Amino acid sequence: MDQLIQLLRDHPNDPSIPDLIKGAEAAADVNLLQQSKQLSGVWELRWSSASQPWLKQAPWLDNLQILDPDHSRGLNLLRLNGPLGRFAAITVEAELSIKTATRVSVRFRKGGWVGPEVPGGGRLAWMKTVNQSFPAWLEITALDDILRICRGNAGTTFALLRRQEMSIDSFLRPEDI
Repeated sequence: MDQLIQLLRDHPNDPSIPDLIKGAEAAADVNLLQQSKQLSGVWELRWSSASQPWLKQAPWLDNLQILDPDHSRGLNLLRLNGPLGRFAAITVEAELSIKTATRVSVRFRKGGWVGPEVPGGGRLAWMKTVNQSFPAWLEITALDDILRICRGNAGTTFALLRRQEMSIDSFLRPEDI
């Protein structure tokens, strides 16, 4: 597991990652009914089996997933890495619920563009309601305090690392979802 985490941090395009992911999944014993606190947090996508560029890791991009299952909410956030990231992001807000020991149900609520903070509080935003026509879910196949591996309803595998220095509250406010 340590080798996988190190490669995800330093060399996320290493060709050995898919095999290491399979090994981590085989060794994992996930029970979200007991691990909801570990699931909660800010996670950065470091590897994906997807072909879509917004579902891949890129060094110039923060591809974050903020999960707060205790309050049934989540957020996918895509922004430029570094100081420019605070000026604009593409976001999708979701309602989450733990359905089984390994599965999280995801119901997308709204998505769009979120811009910079404005004087007096708040942010510029253009958000649109998402009309989700299919059930979405994440199957969590490995989970600890640093690493989360999951498979989405479309079959994509994701490996994410926790961003310990970031808090849920800096992304999600109770009125957001």
